[in-house]
Amino acid sequence: MLSTMTDTTIYSTEIVNKEYKGLRIDKFLTQSFPDLSRSQIQRLISEGCLRADEETILDNSFKVRIGDSYQLEIPPAQEALPVPEDIPLDVVYEDSSLIVVNKPAGMTVHPAPGAYSGTLVNALLFHCRDNLSGIGGVKRPGIVHRIDKDTSGLLVVAKNDKAHRCLCEQFFVHSIERTYYALAYGVPQPLQGRVEANIGRSPYDRKKMAVVNQGGKTAVTNYAVQEIYKNMASLVKCNLETGRTHQIRVHMAHLGCNLIGDQLYVKSKKMQYSGVDAETKKYIAQFPRQALHAQSLGFIHPETGEFMSFYAEFPKDFTELKNKLQSL
Repeated sequence: MLSTMTDTTIYSTEIVNKEYKGLRIDKFLTQSFPDLSRSQIQRLISEGCLRADEETILDNSFKVRIGDSYQLEIPPAQEALPVPEDIPLDVVYEDSSLIVVNKPAGMTVHPAPGAYSGTLVNALLFHCRDNLSGIGGVKRPGIVHRIDKDTSGLLVVAKNDKAHRCLCEQFFVHSIERTYYALAYGVPQPLQGRVEANIGRSPYDRKKMAVVNQGGKTAVTNYAVQEIYKNMASLVKCNLETGRTHQIRVHMAHLGCNLIGDQLYVKSKKMQYSGVDAETKKYIAQFPRQALHAQSLGFIHPETGEFMSFYAEFPKDFTELKNKLQSL
């Protein structure tokens, strides 16, 4: 049952029956409120937002009790304004209109729940001072596009509103040139091709995107296999015609070749390690992020009208993984 009080939302469970006796409270609430993730529920419990009548419950491992009804209070969202932070940036190019940066894996692009500091925006606010476009709003100043937290590589950021509009228009008409490299399990067939498959929210897991038969948004990825590692894995070059959430990760999974290290789009059977030593097996299996790098970026400069292209070498972790695969 859901109710609201001013801007606060309160979720209330039914009275617990014997079917749920002894179940962890976070698991029980996840089943009771499927529109909330377990991590959200755990955070709210830790922040003192769960009650059983007048009793506040702070332990996620608390076992539910027969006859109890639980109330989970969700406070109103608070806009967290990003503040400048002196975080080093790998600046590939910069002028009065825009800045191109090589984002490291592990850095979130803009503030979001759970990541209000340490983001690219925090770093840009320090580096550029007040010279960022305001079109994206206070939480996303200058941000024209984004790449996933655990994807490395190139982004362009607008310093003024004219540049922002011009770059957004190029993204809208798909004239921006973007090339990514991925290390994937298996080998896509055919070795070169075009994936044109709509992407939408997964009907089975709201955290995931998926190829969908109905609805979704048009998504097109052109790919070409660059290297094959004993048919166990491959280096794949991907050129985007569109820019949907998790597009390469979803399209590669659709081809049956999930990215190495991708913890969201995993498959039960990853790689047949025939003849591979234990150390290498462990290294590949435990690679800590999706092996995806935005290597090149090309666009028309908003002021000069000149086409500009930029390139970023593979980062150290990507290169080390590639070397491991080459040694198979």
